[in-house]
Amino acid sequence: MAAITASMVAELRAKTDAPMMECKRALTEADGEMGKAEEILRIKLGNKATKAAARITAEGLVAVGVVEGGQRGAIVEVNCETDFVAKNDEFKALVKSCADLVVDENPADVTALSALPLDGGTVESVRAALIGKIGENMTIRRFARLEAKGRLFSYVHGGAKIGVLVDLIGGDDQLGKDLAMHIAASKPKALTAEGVSAESLETERRIAIEKARADGKPEAMLAKIAEGTVQKYLKDVTLLAQVFVKAEDGKQTIEQLLKAKGASVAAFVLYVVGEGLEKRSNDFAAEVAAQAAAAKK
Repeated sequence: MAAITASMVAELRAKTDAPMMECKRALTEADGEMGKAEEILRIKLGNKATKAAARITAEGLVAVGVVEGGQRGAIVEVNCETDFVAKNDEFKALVKSCADLVVDENPADVTALSALPLDGGTVESVRAALIGKIGENMTIRRFARLEAKGRLFSYVHGGAKIGVLVDLIGGDDQLGKDLAMHIAASKPKALTAEGVSAESLETERRIAIEKARADGKPEAMLAKIAEGTVQKYLKDVTLLAQVFVKAEDGKQTIEQLLKAKGASVAAFVLYVVGEGLEKRSNDFAAEVAAQAAAAKK
């Protein structure tokens, strides 16, 4: 059995950022072989997770799970650093498992979801091990779970980059599918004007006033111009006021469509992968080239 020195432990910790005691255990198991010890940590702990945690995860996937009959369902977004990893089968399986667990277990938050059992460990241990295996950060960003007042319909678009869950009261299967697809295409922020934040409305109002002022409009007209801009904004971002994407006349709103079908929407959730997150500014090829140049130096 090789002697495990403090310098060996320190070297492994510098490479992996794993805890000291875990480094010592791994070195002992590997009989002092540094490369093997690092691999043990990667498999057992996902040791690259802490070093990767500071890296941007604006790519990823959305998964939707709905029980048979559409009485409850969930939608989840899990992020990674590159689209390449988003296409990895193990990553896809993790995202799908998270959606199914949210449907079945109804966790309170991401922390609770991460602690749920999965594949002989927990969601967190599976995530960490996958990070260690692939060497890229992954984060469970958010999820939502709906208990249907009517029936849930779902839609996933663009290679699972956009996901929708909608609770339809009344109507039929075709209407449910059409609504989910419309939401994915038109990306409403709320069901009605009441669901749009006051902050968003104030921002639109302020921008409209400044733009009108820059265009030389009279001060007395600014408030009226701003209000008109806000009303147009609300038509664009509220589901019921939007024009149905499949409307034959190009005018029928979602509200009118629902009324004609004797139906209503109780709620919806729309996730777009990476929405609101900072995107990576460099591409993968450029990153590899930069690393190669640094290695030569």
